[in-house]
Amino acid sequence: MSLINTEVKPFAAKAFQAGKFIDVTEASLKGKWSVVFFYPADFTFVCPTELEDLADHYAEFQKLGVEIYAVSTDTHFSHKAWHDTSAAVKKINYVMVGDPTHAISRNFDVLIEAAGLADRGTFIVDPHGTIQTVEISAGGVGRDAKELLRKIKAVQYVAAHPGEVCPAKWKEGEKTLAPSLDLVGKI
Repeated sequence: MSLINTEVKPFAAKAFQAGKFIDVTEASLKGKWSVVFFYPADFTFVCPTELEDLADHYAEFQKLGVEIYAVSTDTHFSHKAWHDTSAAVKKINYVMVGDPTHAISRNFDVLIEAAGLADRGTFIVDPHGTIQTVEISAGGVGRDAKELLRKIKAVQYVAAHPGEVCPAKWKEGEKTLAPSLDLVGKI
């Protein structure tokens, strides 16, 4: 079953952000745009490259009113230790959520049950707590923060402009489409 246009299911977790442990729930995602960014594990290989890429672009996400929630099945203690020891992860100012019970990973349907780890899942959640995009990548394939930013701008544009859609490779400021009978077969 697709998670598109479904509300984020209830959860409660501990997270690490800005040198502190904080509580995060599904209510934390409401009232602003959010990216829930699952990765397999701390102290690994592809994961720190992705998290560093997000950290390098975090100010751009914030300008769009987006908060990032990086989630793995590690604990919030592990997130702090990794943050304290990795130059790449030390750059992170966004929320790092611990999911040792696997509840959040199951809610977003990214848990690899046999391994107890999350797939590389990326979810854009609107201010109502509704999932607008879902992307799942193979474990060996890292994601790109710039492409995620482009998708967020497109989703936000469509939300703010009912009746318009963004074509492939759309970038902010480019022409959109207004689906109608007149466009059928002409694109």
